[in-house]
Amino acid sequence: MDDPTRMFRLDGRTAIVTGASSGLGVVMSEALAGAGANVVLAARRTERIEELAGSITAAGGKAVAVPCDVSREDDVDRMIAATQERFGSIDVLVNNAGVADPRPAEQESLEQFKRVLDVNLSGVFLCAQRCSRVMLAKGSGVIVNVASVLGVVGAGQIPQASYTASKGGVVNLTRELAAQWARRGIRVNAILPGWFPSEMTAGMFDNDDGKRWIRGRTPMGRAGDPKELNGALLFLASDASSYVTGAMVLVDGGWTTV
Repeated sequence: MDDPTRMFRLDGRTAIVTGASSGLGVVMSEALAGAGANVVLAARRTERIEELAGSITAAGGKAVAVPCDVSREDDVDRMIAATQERFGSIDVLVNNAGVADPRPAEQESLEQFKRVLDVNLSGVFLCAQRCSRVMLAKGSGVIVNVASVLGVVGAGQIPQASYTASKGGVVNLTRELAAQWARRGIRVNAILPGWFPSEMTAGMFDNDDGKRWIRGRTPMGRAGDPKELNGALLFLASDASSYVTGAMVLVDGGWTTV
């Protein structure tokens, strides 16, 4: 009997993970390596991704660290070149890099607004575009964009116009790229996490009021464990989702249901 779990494997495939230096990026990188992928760890903090690459390699996986600021074209082009030089191709891109700058909209300067969009939206487009050129040439590839529940609902009590705008842009950019490339072998989907502990959300998880607010607003009554994103990630990155494109997979404990 065939093992249906084999379709979730990524043996011999090469995956780039942006924002791999902390939080969800670390967990996702380890999950992809555990599924057999060669993982390219891309982030601005070189020391952290080099440490993670060493950890994955010591555990029997394959990983390489490539410093990259996703808002800079030259950096992204170097990341693509380094990936091809090291592993020969690109099969999966996980667009995870992101920043946030919570503040009331009336106090947010245009410069601050643009800075968030440069990383969270323009960076997603830039990495997807550059990777697509490699993927289109070989007729296959997978892009997984990490958006947010705040791409489909407002933040409200934690005001951050730039972040919600950027993640809303990622949601519809995912649909558009999926539609453009569906007949050319590239699938594009997105994961929309709810509240998970990470470097970006540390301010909410470092105090009891923040944790109570998350528990009270989430139908499942708790925040997520970062490893609870791995199922959605491996599904979208692998052949298990071979007939899925343009999809938004909510992993939010029910946050967007109420």
